[in-house]
Amino acid sequence: MGRTLVELFYDVVSPYSWLGFEVLCRYQHIWNIDLRFRPAFLGGIMQATGNKPPAMLPKRAEYLLKDIKRMAEYYQVPVQISGDDFQRILGKSTLGAMRFITAIDMTQPRYLEPLSREFWIRFWSQHEDISQPENILAVAGQAGLSSEVAQKQLEMISSSAVKNRLKETTEEAIKYGAFGMPTVVAHFNGEPHLFFGSDRLELLGSIIGEKWQGPVPSVPSPKM
Repeated sequence: MGRTLVELFYDVVSPYSWLGFEVLCRYQHIWNIDLRFRPAFLGGIMQATGNKPPAMLPKRAEYLLKDIKRMAEYYQVPVQISGDDFQRILGKSTLGAMRFITAIDMTQPRYLEPLSREFWIRFWSQHEDISQPENILAVAGQAGLSSEVAQKQLEMISSSAVKNRLKETTEEAIKYGAFGMPTVVAHFNGEPHLFFGSDRLELLGSIIGEKWQGPVPSVPSPKM
């Protein structure tokens, strides 16, 4: 049997996307899958589908604060969240960051995983503004990009090529049925299977015939 293509549509504004991202990064070394990162723009998905940020409902925001803390501990991902973060999210756009990530995907794809992770760390662990160019460059440096390459990619984010790629990826997610993030699409038995949320990865494993070992699986030792 061939490997299953699993696509992860994500935006670094979403803490649940970070949880799903890290778990899939772990399982890409265990399951018979090809993991493809698909940076998209959550704001575009919300607008197209009429969805609203869940934290806009006060009682749900209260619950999410507890839920994200519990999930972060269980998934062993360093999300640090407080009640002020929901207002911070609504007041800041990640469009520039997602365009930068898209530019890297187009030109330096080997950096896509560490770069995305560093954006989440900067935004969700260190609570810094990732909309500012200097912070985007700092994130790039942490991910291993040279200052010269990072500056060149930063200049690309205003190009039509990058804008169109991000828009096309977002539209592709919507066509699959996305209404929020993370959205995972597994291509199995000739058809796409969509899963929403970081807590549906066990079900993903069941559908594609892979064993779920919890969010922090033990990686098998390399064969000698």
